[in-house]
Amino acid sequence: MPYTATSDRPAHASGTFDLGDGLRVHRLGFGAMRITGTGIWGAPERHDASIRVLERAVELGVDLIDTADSYGPFVSEDLIAEALAPYPDGLVVATKGGLLRTGPDRWVPLGDPDYLKQAVQMSMRRLKVDTIDLYQLHRIDADVDRGAQFAALKEFQDEGWVRLVGLSEVSVDEIQAAQDAGLTVATVQNEYNLGTRKSEDVLDFCEAEGIGFVPWYPLNAGKLSENEILDEAADQLGASHSQVALAWLLKRSPVMLPIPGTSSVEHLEENVAAAEIEMPDDVFEALDAAAREAV
Repeated sequence: MPYTATSDRPAHASGTFDLGDGLRVHRLGFGAMRITGTGIWGAPERHDASIRVLERAVELGVDLIDTADSYGPFVSEDLIAEALAPYPDGLVVATKGGLLRTGPDRWVPLGDPDYLKQAVQMSMRRLKVDTIDLYQLHRIDADVDRGAQFAALKEFQDEGWVRLVGLSEVSVDEIQAAQDAGLTVATVQNEYNLGTRKSEDVLDFCEAEGIGFVPWYPLNAGKLSENEILDEAADQLGASHSQVALAWLLKRSPVMLPIPGTSSVEHLEENVAAAEIEMPDDVFEALDAAAREAV
């Protein structure tokens, strides 16, 4: 059985993180990829249900919503604006650009600076804002000079189109290259969870630098889902496997900013309730050791 939240705004129990430029958010956010259609393509089957998920996330204390122009494409940004604009004070809406969509489940990097310039301005229009709180390069395009892509992000800040910038699916070397190019990197968004630990060095670097680390696919437990240690942890905490995965992430690092996504209000409430779970050190360490062995 999943853990049931004891407060009206359980996301607040996750603690806070300072993104920079006066933007402080609670550490458990919401990823708005799954509110679109199948294959992250087109409109959702139940439009009103997607709107309600977004509204409910804010009611539960979530103040970081992450999206991208490629989700739909464009659908997720439109839904966020429809559900939440004008945005309540303190709500940070982050979006991403740099992936071209050519069909369901197809993602093509496109980092041409002229394209990115168009993308950021169109995201501003869809989100109904004059300035995007956090704009992230969805992927570094290997066919375009990465310095030109970093320069584009810096230009967007200088123009006042975005407040903060972030990177996605990058190495430590690439983060340092962006810093050397004059960017203050606010967040890094890499795959990381109990089942995927390839970004340990990136997470450690972000912690040392005070950079927010946004783990995508946070609920994946990989081979650990077949291990009795996960069942034992869930039983001890009175939580679901998904809640254990989220509680483990939140304990792993103070810069960790999980953004579990869903198209279901029930699942949303279960995910956010995980912020209240206090994981003992021995449970954390047992899960960590088992996960490393299972990789």
